[in-house]
Amino acid sequence: MNRSVRSSRAAVTEAIERLGVVAVIRLKDATLLRAIVDALAIGGVQALEVTMTTPRAIELISDIAPTLPDGFLIGAGTVLDAATARQAIEAGAQFVVSPVLRPTIIDECHQHDVAMIPGCFSPTEILDAVDAGADIVKVFPATSLGPGFFKDLRGPFPDVKLMPTGGVTVENAGEWIRAGAAAVGIGSALLPADAIAARRFDKVTDSAKRIMATLKAARSALA
Repeated sequence: MNRSVRSSRAAVTEAIERLGVVAVIRLKDATLLRAIVDALAIGGVQALEVTMTTPRAIELISDIAPTLPDGFLIGAGTVLDAATARQAIEAGAQFVVSPVLRPTIIDECHQHDVAMIPGCFSPTEILDAVDAGADIVKVFPATSLGPGFFKDLRGPFPDVKLMPTGGVTVENAGEWIRAGAAAVGIGSALLPADAIAARRFDKVTDSAKRIMATLKAARSALA
């Protein structure tokens, strides 16, 4: 499909919240990305973050962005500076994710109407990210915080879109949503390295189906 027309940052932000999950991938063999995208899409996961630690990450995004299934989002992760954000956007990234808060990255993304998701850990960082214009705030690393931290944050930050990354599994993803997360970021628990190395993409599809079912149940409980 032709991706010459880019979705607005508002539309992408809404889509990430609606989809509920961003698959975070760090590949050693970049040639496997197409099969992973297809396996995720079959399972219902439609947003993928290609980290800059993946070999040829920018080139990989450029190659695959025009061929994505309808409704699928491709983003760039582990972005540490504005120059890399610009390269990723030029390659076709529809959103940019960082493990840290750098207002210069947010500014660069917004100049191109691209959603930006900075990484924050403390309430002060989260508020700074909101003030800088973050579209969603990635709480990272969420491993040591837990869903209870998100419940506590809902008091002072009821309208901030939060996305935990680190510590999210297929089994506990619903707990984060029930605690107030807008979406979750999930890596190896959804994309196990051993299954990918063995070309068992059916296992990726199975994991995707399970996490989507978990998120649906969690959201139904909140309705």
